[in-house]
Amino acid sequence: MAAVDRKVKIGLQSVAGGVGGGSTGAGGDKSTLKGKGSHKVLNRASTAKPKPPTDGAGGGDADDLDAWVKSRQLVKPDNQLDLTEAELSEEITKVLTTTNTNVVHNLVVYSFKEEAYVPLPPAGNTVTLLKFDGNSLHIDSDEAKYQMEESGEIGYPLPAPRYSLMEAEAAPPKTDDGEAGEGGEGEDQEGKEGEEGAEEAEGEEEAEEEAAEEGGEAEEGEKIEEETADAAPAAAAAGGKKRKLINQFNFCERAALTFTNPTRNVDTQTIPPPRSQYGANVLQWVIYDSYAEDFEQQQKERDKKDDKKAQRKDELKMSKQELKAAQAEELNKKYLKCWQILERMINQNIYKDIAHDYRYWEDPADEFRDGEGTLLPLWKFQYERTKKMSVTDVMFNPYYYDLFAVCFGSHDFMKQPSEGSICLFTVKNPSYPDYIIMTESGVMCCDIHPKYPFLVAIGLYDGNVHVYNLKENYREPLYVSMGVGDKHIECVWEIKWGPDMADGEINFYSVSSGGRVFNWVLMQNKLMVTTIITLFLENGIVSGPDGTELRLRSCGSCMKFHPEDPEIFLVGTEEGCIYKCSIAYSSKYLMTYRAHNLSVYRIDFNRFNSNIFISCSGDWRVKIWEDMRSEPLFIFDLGSAVGDVKWAPYSSTVFAAVTNEGKVYVFDLNVNKYKAICIQAVVPKRKNKLTRLSFNEKLPFIIVGDDKGTVTSLKLSPNLRQMVKPPKKQQNLEQSVLQVQKLEKLLSLVRELPEGEIIKDTTTTVQS
Repeated sequence: MAAVDRKVKIGLQSVAGGVGGGSTGAGGDKSTLKGKGSHKVLNRASTAKPKPPTDGAGGGDADDLDAWVKSRQLVKPDNQLDLTEAELSEEITKVLTTTNTNVVHNLVVYSFKEEAYVPLPPAGNTVTLLKFDGNSLHIDSDEAKYQMEESGEIGYPLPAPRYSLMEAEAAPPKTDDGEAGEGGEGEDQEGKEGEEGAEEAEGEEEAEEEAAEEGGEAEEGEKIEEETADAAPAAAAAGGKKRKLINQFNFCERAALTFTNPTRNVDTQTIPPPRSQYGANVLQWVIYDSYAEDFEQQQKERDKKDDKKAQRKDELKMSKQELKAAQAEELNKKYLKCWQILERMINQNIYKDIAHDYRYWEDPADEFRDGEGTLLPLWKFQYERTKKMSVTDVMFNPYYYDLFAVCFGSHDFMKQPSEGSICLFTVKNPSYPDYIIMTESGVMCCDIHPKYPFLVAIGLYDGNVHVYNLKENYREPLYVSMGVGDKHIECVWEIKWGPDMADGEINFYSVSSGGRVFNWVLMQNKLMVTTIITLFLENGIVSGPDGTELRLRSCGSCMKFHPEDPEIFLVGTEEGCIYKCSIAYSSKYLMTYRAHNLSVYRIDFNRFNSNIFISCSGDWRVKIWEDMRSEPLFIFDLGSAVGDVKWAPYSSTVFAAVTNEGKVYVFDLNVNKYKAICIQAVVPKRKNKLTRLSFNEKLPFIIVGDDKGTVTSLKLSPNLRQMVKPPKKQQNLEQSVLQVQKLEKLLSLVRELPEGEIIKDTTTTVQS
């Protein structure tokens, strides 16, 4: 658009003089319009003071004149600039445009779909004040014309325009044959027909209804006939009966009265059918399986009806490449199984001596050692892609005793790898893992389901959890935590499977540095998460900037469930405390143990006495606790940060621990209550650190992992796994009973309290 430029020149000039001086007025201002364009020019003239009259006028008149002149003078500030004529005549240009300078043109918003900031389009200058959707159609629209043709009805005619007297005289006269033929009212009524045509058309239906109601009165009937006779020419000119044009898709103006059918009762007497009681639990997968079986039967019936010719045609349509690809996949699966068997056979032949030591070797030197044992190194397990990662967790499969899982990530928060991994090794093939699962973030923990050994749950460094099925496509997760709210806000330190719920649903628990314990339920196609408890510090109340009190959260670092009561679990924190919690109470600690001065790394229950548990920490100490006792029973200082500790599955008094110095410590409280009976360095002290440890459930060997991605297997010597000899009079006692008696005899020496001391059993309330 071409803008119309305008120039305005305004001149201000004050004129001084008397009343009879012939001036344009005291203080008279003149404004002149100059030029074209969108420029405003301001011309300012200096104002001169009015001169007093010199004639010999009267004193009163002179005073009035002076007062009047002073009132008309322009007020001039003291600091006003005195401009020259050139400066006053200078033109100042002002350009007026339609562009809104206050509109932000570089506004962006974060798009989660594209994972980047996306610019937003600039907002328009139009503001919608009212928006109303009607149901009427314009009479000239295509849809209105189509409805008029289908229904044979037309809408109301538009009212005649009301012209002014000048426009009415200038307009050509209108002639209508129909009105001339029926004209009986004269020329005086022709001017009113245009104005009253619409009103008569609208009042036609009302006139018919009034005629029906007052049909018994003759005088009113005659008036109605006259009104209808007056409206007849207008209706004839419109081309028939005129009705309101309605929207066919809006039924608010239609009504009907239907006939109510009479009801009747018909009774019959029959023999009652046989009855039988049946009860079953209907679950989601049962319904799904029934529908799947029915669908398969329908498919089989359809396949039987098809002719053999149709099947041959379908086979011919399939390309040769697809057939070859399908055959190649089947062959690859068969070849892979065969190669795995061959690889195991070759490795067993290569490591024949180690395999014999693994099964049959017993250190004969233990007979000459009193209260000491050794660890025999066996195989080393590692994967090429995980050499630079740290072993964050190790665990044996509860069903296959020779299969164990190894998690690879990093405990150094400043050097996190771009990927993580979980590998499942077997002692039958130490050269290469049987299962390899790669993840986008470091894997910090894992757990294998005790009832379904093919289900593996893992916790990642970014707060997500995954569930994998090793029987099927194990490279892709079966369940993944999705969204910001359905995951931990920080690293997942430990994950544990829980007992199946009342409906048979599988679930597991996880704890993270965010201070929350989550319960994850495996639904049909997603994970459902529930917060079990939020960990808060007992004395962690801090005043906020506005005076409000804030509760500081405690950071969880490990978790262990009670072996006999599945509702009770222990949570270790980075502050050094151990909280005894329950699934049934989300706002209370059943017990608080002020265990360590640094972060608690691992907790483990004794296999033979569930009231005894052990903990390790970064403060170099390993402590043995009894349930509901605030003080530990045993304290061991190992001289370095303890990464993991585990009770032995075969003895009630044997446990092992690993430290950052690369050493493995094995303790037997029945032999020595003060120091370890075996201390052995597994990796170099300055280069590697031991991080995790696990006992085998059936065979006497352990596996330890370091921070270089290597897992080492070690066999226990006979002195490290001594069994209890039954007394002569009780030779039939089982080994488990003897182990419990051995531990109780040992604890009875430590449990003795000073006189008058009572163990306090109190609970601590925390905010949920």
